[in-house]
Amino acid sequence: MTTNELPSDSPQLRRAIIETARALPVKGLTKGTSGNVSARINAGFLITPSGVPYDGLTEDLIVPMDLDGGYTGEILPSSEWRMHLDIYRECGEAGAVVHCHSPRATALSCLRLGIPAFHYMVALAGGDRIDCAPYATFGTSALSKAMLPALEGRTACLLANHGQIAFGPTLSKALGTAEGVEDLADQYLSALIVGDPVILDEDEMSEILRKFKNYGKQKSDQDPDAGAAFEMPIKRG
Repeated sequence: MTTNELPSDSPQLRRAIIETARALPVKGLTKGTSGNVSARINAGFLITPSGVPYDGLTEDLIVPMDLDGGYTGEILPSSEWRMHLDIYRECGEAGAVVHCHSPRATALSCLRLGIPAFHYMVALAGGDRIDCAPYATFGTSALSKAMLPALEGRTACLLANHGQIAFGPTLSKALGTAEGVEDLADQYLSALIVGDPVILDEDEMSEILRKFKNYGKQKSDQDPDAGAAFEMPIKRG
């Protein structure tokens, strides 16, 4: 993304951040004020404030930050602003970030377990597994430093004894990825109760990742070099 392609600070974007934050408890991804949401803008990013209940969020409480760690106004940004900042610095494709303490992903993170390729949908985060970053204290640069290697080549990771973080080109994509990670964590934990899940091999996951380039897309949006995501039906008309 170039600067000209990035959105500017606007009431509409601030409302979208608030709506995304309010969706977290509705979707079972967080409780209370835990978790935070941000969106990139051409001067940095906008992020939810520290300690404000989602129902109490208003457009004027969304905090502008620059990519040098500065904020504007009298409202403190989320305590996890550093993770958001470093994702925007390191991942040019990141347009929005969602961090939450979703129950199943958090449970796995407390076991210091990532999510292996027990199901092909781990590819939703861009790789053949979803890693768990090493532990570091919340609200510190050490946590952000631990997170970045776990995100390498992926759009989500677990954070040890903490929760999960996900990003995407838009707020809806970042939220969708966070929701998908929680679903996978739930399924993986359920499978572990019975025994050791069968892990898909490297060759199969390579094929899955190729297919995911066009997964869920109509023909007009597909990458012609990636091939079909599934066996195409016969077009009759």
